[in-house]
Amino acid sequence: MPANFYKALLPEDLDAIVAYLRSLKPIRNEIANPEYKMPVHRDPYPDAENGFDKALFTDPVKRGAYLVTIGHCMECHSERTKGTSDYKAGLGRGGRVFPEGGIAANITAAGLKGWSDQEIVRAITHGISRDGHTLKPPMGFSYYAGLKESDLADIVAYLRTVPPLQ
Repeated sequence: MPANFYKALLPEDLDAIVAYLRSLKPIRNEIANPEYKMPVHRDPYPDAENGFDKALFTDPVKRGAYLVTIGHCMECHSERTKGTSDYKAGLGRGGRVFPEGGIAANITAAGLKGWSDQEIVRAITHGISRDGHTLKPPMGFSYYAGLKESDLADIVAYLRTVPPLQ
């Protein structure tokens, strides 16, 4: 669980999650112990550490930063240096290789240069890259497929402001 990103959750969003979970009917479900294919890291994420103020959400970029934070997008899409996430010099640069064969894309302004907003949304929600190839796990596009258009527009607005890195 990416608790270092969820630290940014606003109290009302956290309350909504708790209310939803309490609304579910309990079920008995035996599950196997987790099998982690990669080490789990909990490097502090600057935006989560700084927190968010809902009053700033009239700005699509700031709201997009919040959504990207709680979606923990930069966990995979940021460079790692000596086993630690480099959110300062590698934010959004991508390049992380996954056991399933996927490589995290560069989602900075440089990596998304030439992409239309619709192409970015398609990658996020359907796992289809600009050139038409299917994105590989662990990209969670199926989780993001249900996002509202306004949420996606704010995410795109934020991604367009991530400083360009090659």
